[in-house]
Amino acid sequence: MSKQNTEHRDINGVAVEITKAGDGRIRRVTYPSGFRWSKDMKGTVGTATCTHTHVGYIVEGSIDIEYTDGCRVSFKAPQAVVIESGHDGWVTGDRPAVMIEFDFEGDTAKRFGLPDGHRH
Repeated sequence: MSKQNTEHRDINGVAVEITKAGDGRIRRVTYPSGFRWSKDMKGTVGTATCTHTHVGYIVEGSIDIEYTDGCRVSFKAPQAVVIESGHDGWVTGDRPAVMIEFDFEGDTAKRFGLPDGHRH
């Protein structure tokens, strides 16, 4: 991503680079090996599960997702990713997972026409 107009954040070991794109954002998110949302973010965020909808592409590594109904999904680079709100997620293997995400902050699900949570 271009260094110009890119915001850099480090949230509990997760490196996030954010570039505004019109009404949305493009984010490069690097989750370290051993990362698990329920262990590393739950206390900071204060919700039982991750409530963010993720839309993008995993370019390195692999992750597993588990929804509150027990449904599990695995993603391994290179692969498109759509993860609905209401999940736990963790990096699998011994390499970081790197995702390129497209979002509209709290409005991502609606703007992409996705449900507001995981459904079968």
